[in-house]
Amino acid sequence: MKSTLRTHVEATALDNLGTLVENRQTFDMKSCQLNLFETHQKAAQVELLFDDLVLTSMLKGKKVMHLPSKGPFDYLPGESVLIQPSEKMVIDFPEAKETNPTQCLALAISKQKIQQTVDLLNDRFPRETDLQPWKVSTRFFHLNNNPALSNAIDRIIQIGIYEHNNTKDMFADITLQEVLLRLMQTQARALIEKQGKYLSSSHRFAFIDQFIKNNIHEKLDINQLADKACMSRPNFFRRFKEFFGITPIEYIQQQKIKAAKEYLLKPQSTVSEVALLLGYQNMNHFIRIFKHFEGVTPKQF
Repeated sequence: MKSTLRTHVEATALDNLGTLVENRQTFDMKSCQLNLFETHQKAAQVELLFDDLVLTSMLKGKKVMHLPSKGPFDYLPGESVLIQPSEKMVIDFPEAKETNPTQCLALAISKQKIQQTVDLLNDRFPRETDLQPWKVSTRFFHLNNNPALSNAIDRIIQIGIYEHNNTKDMFADITLQEVLLRLMQTQARALIEKQGKYLSSSHRFAFIDQFIKNNIHEKLDINQLADKACMSRPNFFRRFKEFFGITPIEYIQQQKIKAAKEYLLKPQSTVSEVALLLGYQNMNHFIRIFKHFEGVTPKQF
């Protein structure tokens, strides 16, 4: 369930390009720099380096990324990659051409802003005792965007490119805090997705994640999940949303749609059978939820 960015950035006319490979536009703000890269022809082994931590997001096309100590991987729209300071990127552009340029943005964020945001979160919104303090992880660097992260990145693009007034830095500063928070929440979800079974005996939200997946065919209730987490309903709801960035109901829906996609790909499966299997008694409700997350109906999928 990748969430692509809504912001459409027009490709630069060929006459205005300084180079056909990784043509760069920069938009400076007080605590960050927004970079827009475009490539209009096939290329390989293109090197790129930033001094600050960089959150990159694909807008259009395909890259193959090579990072130190990591194998090459495809990088597509709907995904983000976190690059550590002074970490050299080596990039291939196997499909780029004049009629289909590759576009990617890179948001370089100052170390001071990251530390300020992390300190603020740990001071005002400390995590539960069974969770690690807020931090930007170096472990989960290749992420599928979720709607919350995509929306925050969209807003920083709008500010960086289209705001031209004295309040630009103030808007950017506020939005940058949200980008960092959404990034940390997305990384927390990635941790649970990848290591939920291993962590379920010691991490309450990993346990809840496994309970949801093991009972995905049932109608799950927030009171039931709160009891399993040994928390009151209001506290469970609040802490869950702080950790995952979405409500428990939204998380359950996402997991059900993820399971629905797997069932729909099997021969002989019908939409009505899959809906009933996952606890949806109302077919129209299932179709509406599926389209909300996937952009197409189950039948179209």
